[in-house]
Amino acid sequence: MVYEAKAERYTNMPFQRCGNSGLKLPRLSLGLWHNFGDVDEIDNARRLLRAAFDAGITHFDLANNYGPPPGSAERNFGRLLAEDFAPYRDELIISTKAGYHMWSGPYGEWGSRKYMLASLDQSLERMGLDYVDIFYSHRYDPDTPLEETMGALDTAVRSGKALYAGLSNYYDPEVFSRAVDILEALGTPCLIHQPRYSMLDRKAEGSLFETQKKRGVGSIVFSPLEQGILTDRYLNGIPEDSRAGRSDSPFLQPGKVEETMQMVQQLNAIARQRGQSLAQMAVSWVLRQTAVTSALIGASRVEQIENLLPAVEAAGFCDEELEAINEACS
Repeated sequence: MVYEAKAERYTNMPFQRCGNSGLKLPRLSLGLWHNFGDVDEIDNARRLLRAAFDAGITHFDLANNYGPPPGSAERNFGRLLAEDFAPYRDELIISTKAGYHMWSGPYGEWGSRKYMLASLDQSLERMGLDYVDIFYSHRYDPDTPLEETMGALDTAVRSGKALYAGLSNYYDPEVFSRAVDILEALGTPCLIHQPRYSMLDRKAEGSLFETQKKRGVGSIVFSPLEQGILTDRYLNGIPEDSRAGRSDSPFLQPGKVEETMQMVQQLNAIARQRGQSLAQMAVSWVLRQTAVTSALIGASRVEQIENLLPAVEAAGFCDEELEAINEACS
């Protein structure tokens, strides 16, 4: 069945300008870190992308190593893009990244010019694209000069293979600021930074977010739900079919779920008092941060996307609620 996007897709999703740029991003973006690899069901991936776009989520975020196996998320996305979303390419923001291990040998990870630009070419081929909207340095490489890594991002933009340059996981404000300086001097401003951020992981708060705002760089935060911990999934224990319940899961271990359950129960009570689910409150909480342009969500079911949509227009947090959340997380 030929996909036709809903005509009212832009009715309810608010958009926010990304830093000092002219680009606006939806307040919710969809990450393809999980559930889009070769080990996953392609028809479910199709349903997720369709549901997201129909809700006004125009930004799909990938990386070269997403899968598993590495590269398969981009390849599967490219197939679905060609089959469903080709008529809507100019309505989409598609991003990818390079930085983590992707292939064997000394040129298959980190931040060298050799790796960064080869990875981008491979990503474009897998997705069947001439360009991506945002190309990220996925992590800071302490053994490669920042000038080299930022120069690769500049080349990607000047070559037309990317429209914007971004940084991800650059948590040291000084390193982040130096990278922004280099990009500005090259004439390719840093559009956006992608840090991890949630009620349970706040290392981006303070000087990093303040530096981003001062430099006019937008922010899209990943794992606002802490890999599912900040949902109702684990409130009554660890289900066998959950991510934490799978012995082969490298991302969420049972120990982390168990050690956070008391605070998660308290956070859930606060969410209920606000008239929200825990997951909705977790997303609303990261979006309250003025430095945050968009929250990057993941999903394995369409219902999970639909359930998070109300979070973008939820009431703000009063001082008492913020204090209660801080106390629960301390």
